[in-house]
Amino acid sequence: MAVRAAVLPAVGAPLEITGIELPEPGPGQVRVRLAAAGVCHSDLSLSNGTMRVPVPAVLGHEGAGTVVAVGEGVTHVSPGTQVVLNWAPSCGSCHACTLGEVWLCANALGGAADVYARTADGTALHPGLNVAAFAEETVVAASCVLPLPEGVPLADAALLGCAVLTGYGAVHHAARVREGETVAVFGVGGVGLATVQSARIAGASRVIAVDVSPGKEELARAAGATDYVLASDTTAREIRALTGKQGVDVSVECAGRAVSIRAAWDATRRGGRTTVVGIGGKEEQVTFNALEIFHWGRTLSGCVYGNTDPARDLPVLAAHVREGRLDLSALVTERIGLEGIPAAFENMLAGKGGRALVLF
Repeated sequence: MAVRAAVLPAVGAPLEITGIELPEPGPGQVRVRLAAAGVCHSDLSLSNGTMRVPVPAVLGHEGAGTVVAVGEGVTHVSPGTQVVLNWAPSCGSCHACTLGEVWLCANALGGAADVYARTADGTALHPGLNVAAFAEETVVAASCVLPLPEGVPLADAALLGCAVLTGYGAVHHAARVREGETVAVFGVGGVGLATVQSARIAGASRVIAVDVSPGKEELARAAGATDYVLASDTTAREIRALTGKQGVDVSVECAGRAVSIRAAWDATRRGGRTTVVGIGGKEEQVTFNALEIFHWGRTLSGCVYGNTDPARDLPVLAAHVREGRLDLSALVTERIGLEGIPAAFENMLAGKGGRALVLF
């Protein structure tokens, strides 16, 4: 069956909207009609080679839709089930999974090397980060779909598959923010705004949003930021001034840049926690001296997919949405159709774009 998709023909090449041929789902597979997919900087990292995936590929790692067909052996969903795509399903048997650290599953991205569809001329296509959400329909492993809990709008639910899980997990699982603590969030794109909301939900007494763009202040404050700081050489000093010269209990870095990671570390109080969520390139080098590591007693940690277990955390997030604590629509700066994906990527490259939601 032919559907339209945004194809990445080669690393660094522009995305092309074209027809592709999808097979019917085989054993253990599910075919999903997409309602929406999120476009964020992680997709940009895939397209420009910061993160390597086999090409040509259909990108898009967060999406939601409706099951239209299932293959043999699939029992947890059926045609008509509304689902959220899970781009990093855990295998349950590798070392990380046996430790309960399913977000570090060694086999999570194995499907990205598969051929899942073909172009009209027969060229093999790979499914980006397993799920190939930049298409009208996709065929994925059954482990890549999670039933959508009731009460969550299907289109907005696309953001639950990555941005919200990551931001929520960074606060609740990685940094483990406690009620009354102070939090700084560096970078308030989609993940950053989800982090701000999650810090508010956790009961943070002060949530300081940091970004290079003054235009994001309104969004950040609507999400729950109590303060907004424009990123500069004095960011850490400004944050310490807002916190009695101590620094925040927790800094969460969502941009993946050496300068903001260093600023997040400097803005964290003695004995506090700095959590890095952003995906940076190998050229982004961060340096520390041995004395400061000892003296400040801070904890610096990475955070993959929010250190979440999607099957466990998705119902929790859905409850926050239903009860009005989590606003998914506030994470979106632009709503576009499939044809708008190439332009959204160009805007991101130029530093002009935020998170876009593709509606099918």
